[in-house]
Amino acid sequence: MTPLIAATATSTDATPALLAIGLLIAAGYVVACWIWPFRACTRCHGTGKFRSPSGRTWRYCNRCSGKGAQLRHGRRLWNALNKH
Repeated sequence: MTPLIAATATSTDATPALLAIGLLIAAGYVVACWIWPFRACTRCHGTGKFRSPSGRTWRYCNRCSGKGAQLRHGRRLWNALNKH
């Protein structure tokens, strides 16, 4: 028997392993949303403000209202589900 045929004859279905990895990643994201519900704002990169091109003046970020943080999508979903 050639090595190529022997390798294909003993292959197993990878679906349970992929499902287990997917569930592990999802559980990790749920834990991250529970411990760290906020993430850095994507527009101002967590600073909460923007500088003018001259660098002298600044303004607050409109997306995060100058806080520099936003709720994660998973935490927003968690809050919506727990409201009822």
